[in-house]
Amino acid sequence: MSETQATSRTIDLLAQRTQHVPRGISNAVALFVESAQGAEVTDIEGNRYLDFAGGIGVQNIGHGNSQVVEAVKAQAEKFLHTCFSVMMYEPYIQLAEKMNALIPGDFPKKTMFLNSGAEAIENAVKIARYATKRSAVITFDGAYHGRTLLTMTMTSKVEGYKKGFGPFAPEIYKVPYAYCYRCPIGLQYPTCEVACAGLLKQALKVGVAAESVAAVVIEPVQGEGGFIVPPPEYLPKIAEICRAENIPLIVDEVQTGFGRTGRMFAMQHGGVEADMVVTAKSLAAGLPLSAVTGRAEMMDAPPPGGLGGTYSGNPVALAAALAVLEVFEQNDIEGWGQRIGQRIISRFQEMQQRFPAIGDVRGLGAMVAMELVKDRQTKEPDKELAQFISRYAQEHGLILIRAGLYDNVIRVLVPLVATDEQLERGLDIIQAALEAGS
Repeated sequence: MSETQATSRTIDLLAQRTQHVPRGISNAVALFVESAQGAEVTDIEGNRYLDFAGGIGVQNIGHGNSQVVEAVKAQAEKFLHTCFSVMMYEPYIQLAEKMNALIPGDFPKKTMFLNSGAEAIENAVKIARYATKRSAVITFDGAYHGRTLLTMTMTSKVEGYKKGFGPFAPEIYKVPYAYCYRCPIGLQYPTCEVACAGLLKQALKVGVAAESVAAVVIEPVQGEGGFIVPPPEYLPKIAEICRAENIPLIVDEVQTGFGRTGRMFAMQHGGVEADMVVTAKSLAAGLPLSAVTGRAEMMDAPPPGGLGGTYSGNPVALAAALAVLEVFEQNDIEGWGQRIGQRIISRFQEMQQRFPAIGDVRGLGAMVAMELVKDRQTKEPDKELAQFISRYAQEHGLILIRAGLYDNVIRVLVPLVATDEQLERGLDIIQAALEAGS
């Protein structure tokens, strides 16, 4: 793929963007999309790009899936909105039934729909607080749960997310996560026996009493935190502690869900059953839709009128989600995620042998990342190299996004429908970027 350039049309739009849109809304790449299909996007200048960002993990089944597009058209021709709290519609019930069946857990479940991951986290916490009559919430260092007041408080990263936006919500407590590359307690896996899980127990002794905790909220793989994959024993140990202390467990599968990690949900790798599960992103292939699915008795705790919202469970987004689940039923999307992930991991590990700047390669299924450092011994983050690789990739036809507390992680969220040729081409561009930046 040849190098891409911005012409006057893009330059003019960038000027208008600066004039009319707040600078606080950042853009990973300075381009404007005209169309998208599968694992590729085309900008307004006609330049084609491989998409290794997937709208931040939204396009697991690819851009422009025909079944989703047809479902959206069909629903739009019927009606766009009535508000489910005013006048109900069947797709809401249909999708709730499917989500109740899909989410792990051999117990009765109920599902509510919202518009975004942050809104779903807010509601999951709200439900847990009402059901338990407790107020405290425990989250983890490196976590990302959203940008609202509560979810921003639950999020760890200060720069770019929290700085200057306080004061924050009360009764939020944080525990170190299982970040093996930068172990919070200085041990090594597997000889550590996943001792970091015990930090949750410690927090219940020195930070907040268990009987005050409404929920523990955790990502099975941290997304914005840098694609941090904990040891396989970690999440089951956290779940075990929650059960022993009678604390509801909320699993945030917003970025990990719907085949991204090689299973429908990442928690399935550890056989974990949560009290509530939050999903969004690839649930509706790009339309704004999120869900909270949980134990029926917890979901039913708030009284009528205690949950909902004007646009929550929009019928067009629900139609898209029903089509997404049909695509999963008809195809081996989870298998594609496993295959793609294995190839990316393999190539990244090969690059790690050549380039000392790659300090760590990690991933679960097709949720894969490399962490860049200036020195492998000190593990000093190399944010500048990550920025260079992102710029180089865009100039050569590949869309990449970064992550991590130090903004030094290159992460891959390629649509799971990417062809072998597309995958290899994108990985070749990343390797070329490393060569150019070394």
